[in-house]
Amino acid sequence: MSVRLTALLIVIALFGVLTSIALMDVGYLGIIEPHFRSWGAGQVFADLAIVGVLACVWMVDDARRHHLNPWPFVALTVVGGSFGPLCYLVLRERRAAGAPFAG
Repeated sequence: MSVRLTALLIVIALFGVLTSIALMDVGYLGIIEPHFRSWGAGQVFADLAIVGVLACVWMVDDARRHHLNPWPFVALTVVGGSFGPLCYLVLRERRAAGAPFAG
């Protein structure tokens, strides 16, 4: 397993733990709702939305060049944020290493 793949899996695991704790604490809507309380929080939400769209555009373009299906990762990005691009990068890394994707 490459260092890059190991790092990606660690980031996904740690972010997954943080996300799980947040979901248990405030729920899905509770994570989004604070972003509508002030202009500053709204700016952060808009910034994250722009980065999410840019990540989706990149994934679709990159997937075409590598003969991959980006749409499950785009959908995951829409509902799960950073998990979409992170999981896509894991797939890419496994493909580059020649290992079949088992998930």
